[in-house]
Amino acid sequence: MITVNPDGKIMVRRCLVTLRPFRLFVLGIGFFTLCFLMTSLGGQFSTRRLGDSPFTIRTEVMGGPESRGVLRKMSDLLELMVKRMDALARLENGSELHRAGGDLHLPADRMPPGAGLMERIQAIAQNVSDIAVKVDQILRHSLLLHSKVSEGGRDQCEAPSDPKFPDCSGKVEWMRARWTSDPCYAFFGVDGTECSFLIYLSEVEWFCPPLPWRNQTAAQRASKPLPKVQAVFRSNLSHLLDLMGSGKESLIFMKKRTKRLTAQWVLAAQRLAQKLGATWRDQKQILVHIGFLTEESGDVFSPRVLKGGPLGEMVQWADILAALYVLGHGLRVTVSLKELQSNLGVPPGRGSCPLTIPLPFDLIYTDYHGLQQMKQHMGLSFKKYRCRIRVIDTFGTEPAYNHEEYATLHGYRTNWGYWNLNPKQFMTMFPHTPDNSFMGFVSEELNETEKQLIKGGKASNMAVVYGKEASIWKLQGKEKFLGILNKYMEIHGTVYYESQRPPEVPAFVKNHGLLPQPEFQQLLRKAKLFIGFGFPYEGPAPLEAIANGCIFLQSRFSPPHSSLNHEFFRGKPTSREVFSQHPYAENFIGKPHVWTVDYNNSEEFEAAIKAIMTTQVDPYLPYEYTCEGMLERIHAYIQHQDFCTAPDPAPQGAHALQSPFVLAPNATHLEWAQNASLTPGAWPPVNSLRAWLAVPGRACTDTCLDHGLICEPSFFPFLNSQDAFLKLQVPCDSTESEMNHLYPAFAQPGQECYLQKEPLLFSCAGSNTKYRRLCPCRDFRKGQVALCQGCL
Repeated sequence: MITVNPDGKIMVRRCLVTLRPFRLFVLGIGFFTLCFLMTSLGGQFSTRRLGDSPFTIRTEVMGGPESRGVLRKMSDLLELMVKRMDALARLENGSELHRAGGDLHLPADRMPPGAGLMERIQAIAQNVSDIAVKVDQILRHSLLLHSKVSEGGRDQCEAPSDPKFPDCSGKVEWMRARWTSDPCYAFFGVDGTECSFLIYLSEVEWFCPPLPWRNQTAAQRASKPLPKVQAVFRSNLSHLLDLMGSGKESLIFMKKRTKRLTAQWVLAAQRLAQKLGATWRDQKQILVHIGFLTEESGDVFSPRVLKGGPLGEMVQWADILAALYVLGHGLRVTVSLKELQSNLGVPPGRGSCPLTIPLPFDLIYTDYHGLQQMKQHMGLSFKKYRCRIRVIDTFGTEPAYNHEEYATLHGYRTNWGYWNLNPKQFMTMFPHTPDNSFMGFVSEELNETEKQLIKGGKASNMAVVYGKEASIWKLQGKEKFLGILNKYMEIHGTVYYESQRPPEVPAFVKNHGLLPQPEFQQLLRKAKLFIGFGFPYEGPAPLEAIANGCIFLQSRFSPPHSSLNHEFFRGKPTSREVFSQHPYAENFIGKPHVWTVDYNNSEEFEAAIKAIMTTQVDPYLPYEYTCEGMLERIHAYIQHQDFCTAPDPAPQGAHALQSPFVLAPNATHLEWAQNASLTPGAWPPVNSLRAWLAVPGRACTDTCLDHGLICEPSFFPFLNSQDAFLKLQVPCDSTESEMNHLYPAFAQPGQECYLQKEPLLFSCAGSNTKYRRLCPCRDFRKGQVALCQGCL
């Protein structure tokens, strides 16, 4: 350490005061130069990658190493400038501190001589000036090369005029202006040249024709399909538990459920294997992306698993995973956006480009959150591969909400609809929307010994309330009907609480707190009655209660709840009216297991309680909610549903081919003629079709149910002809084709027949008093409404 001479300190101090404006000027010059270089060279150098690009061509701009060297030198010098300025600032601060606090000792190498300060600053400024000149020379050289390359390769790299690719030239124009908007273009080798645009638009996207001078062998070799492999039923589910992952309470709940039901899945697989015999089953590669569990979607469910939150979605997803795995298919499971991108082959960037590889999955099961995430990150590949997606959709999506243009024009657009998928790609928890596919879930199945034990251990005066969250108990008027129930039965609740009893729960209710699933099952096995308060809608708990020998009592809604009058349904892509808390239980199970009454009518409610106390029921579980029923259903979907093969155009108008129908002997409906040929590949088989003309204002869903049948939207194309109306003896004074989710239909007055113009709008749902809709119905297997009798 040395001591600074007082005269030197004074000189330095004066020099700093003199140079302060100049120092600011130099800093401004440096900052301006940096910004200029980043702006000017960003498009040319930032997207360059080391190594050869698969799209490297002869027209590539030269001078890359020289440019990178200059940039590195400039970066080093600018960093040196910053360090020098920092040293000057410290020196000035130190001199001021010395004036205030006495002698200050500094290392010798941190104290440059005062006389050399001006020379060092001027040297830095000169270096910056030299770099600016050098960069200007490089830019001029680069532009000259670009000009020469463009002239030399114009014959090979002009946008072709090909009527088969009408959008090519427009896309090239777009690429010229916007190729730097997403780093994914540079990832695929786009570098700002015409050739790179055309190569990208013909080989990565498909807006331009293949360039004749490009080698197409690799692309042709990659497009060959893999050989088919037979699916084999699995009996060991331990690997599935590993695939499901960990770290979230929701995943822990799902894994526990899968473990508990393993024995039932294995037994169900054995039964289905015997039923199918030697039937070949293609093994599919399947991606399951549970979007609502990703952090990007908020994952609101996981924190509520241990606090009484809704478990229905997790019950269903656990059972979907188990069914797919037991059926023998290849499975990947993702619950994060990063995992999804990795499995799909999403290129780096903002999601504008297609996938880097052909989609390695035959099917993708996801939800609305996952659907949105895939659309954001798959680029054009989303449109190409969306036919492989299956959307788990609890409440269903009707065709009027699914068709983007129609929904926008006619007021059906919501936050969840307008995806333009085949409506059958949406898969529901209950079979309430035949336009969609019924996925379902499973309830634990009891053997005969367990059923007898339950019947002998029932308490005739014990009721359990359906509702684990305290908010459900805030129902207005509950005191009135609970008071009536309390006169006859001991009431039990399973409401979550942390320290104090929830004030919403009346004092006469015995609250057990939130129970683990096995303990909740034991409570149901003792109870006589399981009573709902009107919410939640269509959950799995009522089926579990009925399977454990309980009678389910629920409220009748008058008027019915829908998106028009109830906040819960507002924004959902359906106009369905819900007449009770659990329509499936009311319509497909019914008495004596399910009682639906008006809770506002005290006399009706009390009479129902008295009747229930004297009613004896056995544990009951519909076949479609057993493990075997779900395996059978998903097997049929995987092997037969194909939304990627374009269907044959539906016959339309008066000049269409004659429909293969005959009028039934009682002249009420149409049937498939016995001598008519079956359409190859059609599923369900068309010989199960029955066509009815609905009364005015009646939807096809209800019309088919009125006749003990199920509406089958895939049969609409066969009815979409004037001949179908004629065979039903409906006189058509005129026939028109339009986009309307109620067509085909007959309008009175006017004797006008309307045919459907847009196949995605064929819909079982919807009605209008003006129209008599032409409805395609089919039979169904006992206990399995999703499948016709000949569907396996």
